[in-house]
Parts: sequence; structure tokens; C-alpha cells
Amino acid sequence: MTYRSVFKPGLFEGQTIIVTGGGSGIGRCTAHEIAALGAHVVISGRKPDKLATVKGEIEASGGSCEMHAFDIREEAQVREAIAAIVARNGRIHGLFNNAGGQFPAPAAAMSAKGFDVVVRNNLTGGFIVSREVYTQSMQQHGGSIVNMAADMRNGFPSMAHTGAARAGMVNLTMTLAYEWAQSGVRVNAVSPGWIASSGMDTYQGEFKENIPKLKNHCPLGRLGTESEVSSVVCFLLSEASAYITGTEIRIDGGVPLGNRSMDLPQTDRSQPFNGFHLARTPKVLGG
Repeated sequence: MTYRSVFKPGLFEGQTIIVTGGGSGIGRCTAHEIAALGAHVVISGRKPDKLATVKGEIEASGGSCEMHAFDIREEAQVREAIAAIVARNGRIHGLFNNAGGQFPAPAAAMSAKGFDVVVRNNLTGGFIVSREVYTQSMQQHGGSIVNMAADMRNGFPSMAHTGAARAGMVNLTMTLAYEWAQSGVRVNAVSPGWIASSGMDTYQGEFKENIPKLKNHCPLGRLGTESEVSSVVCFLLSEASAYITGTEIRIDGGVPLGNRSMDLPQTDRSQPFNGFHLARTPKVLGG
């Protein structure tokens, strides 16, 4: 069994596309789809063992993959890794800035160090990777960059650090889209809402207890799938989105919509799309 993508076979044939944070969750899923569509996918992360597992999965499914373990927050590591990727593959056609991470905490109890760590994970690191990919390859050859943001439309209670970082990433996306358009580079962002992904199993306490209840606050009556994010990323990386740059696509089931003074009608009529043959339901959701 292989990835069941909605896109045409060979869409990314002959291309080299980087997926940061490719060792798990949405990054893992997207790396699989990109490889299934013919690209040579380069996955990165801080843990070589996780990357090796995903690399093996992709190759077992007939895809082409290489891995580079580095910390996106460290400029020297990023610069060296991107140089190695360019030296091996000639150029970089696409980048999915997916790597990041956060922890729940009320703002009043959050240390400056904790705030800075998450901002560096979810904003600064993406900037560093984008800059190196641009200066070492895309400035000369063009390409497409997709940045990971999040649903922070109505603030982000218990996640002030990542809300600020993700909002910053959306603004950075617009700025880079403007500055780099002259080089034939498009820059866009995706903002997932509540996606049933492995990251949900990293939370504890009250935050974890509330995860199974999230669907009750979604107009579509369910959580999203990793594939529903991956398909949007693939569209933005593809030639079909050649006139789209500097924008943000929300993948949130309509959660930020509506009025709190009105009851949300419950529904089970929204059918999820799941093309990922190795998808795993998070344990917190009964997987």
C-alpha cells in the first residue's frame, strides 16, 4: 500500500523538497506524500533515530529520501546542512518549514526563557532555514516555501508563546513573499487547527483531558487529519499555485467562526480525507 494522494502521479518528479520536522506527525505525513508524488524528499529533525524510521518507511514505499539531523535554531548547523543538500542535489525546489514545538502554560506562569525557546522553535528557526535555502539555492533558481503557522485567530490561551510566534510567522511569510518574488520565489503559510496527530500525545494534565472534547467546538464536528494539511502543502508547493504568494490558508474546520452566544449545532456529516497509508490515531483519541 502507498500514499493515496489526490494529485497526479509524478507531480514533483525531478524535484528536491525539504521537510523540516519530518520525523513525526504532519511532517512525516507530508514527506510521504511529497515522495509518493515523485520528489526526492529531504527530511530533517533533531533525532536521527526518528528520521531513520521515516526514511525507511518512504523507501519501503518506493520513494526517494535523505535525512539530515540538525537544530533549526542553530545558524551554523542549518547553514552546513543546507550546503550539503545543495552540494548533493544541485538545487532545492521546495521547502516545508514544519518543525516546531510548544508546551501549555498560563502566561502569568511562563518564564521569559520558556517564551523565548518556543518563539525560537516556531519562528526564528523557520526564518533561519528559509534564509539559508534562499541564499544558497532559491535566489538563483526560484522555488516555493510553505511555512507552518497555526489557528491563533482569537488569541491562544495557555499557549501565549506559540500564538505570538505563529502570528509572527504569518507576517514573516508576507514580508518574504514580497522581498523574494523578484527571484521567482513564492512564500505561503498554512494554519492548521485541531489535527489528529502524534503531537497530541505529548501533552499532559487538563490540556490532555480536553483534547477528546475539541470536536464539540468545531462546526464540522470532528478533528482534521494529517492528510488534510499535507494536501494543502503539496498544492502550495506545486505549479498549480504559481500565482499565489504571501497568503495564509487556514485548515481549521471553521473553529474560529461563529458567535459564543449561539449554540453550535452538532453534526457527523463531514467525512475526513485520509490518504496516508501509515496514519496513526493518537492514543489520547483512542488509538
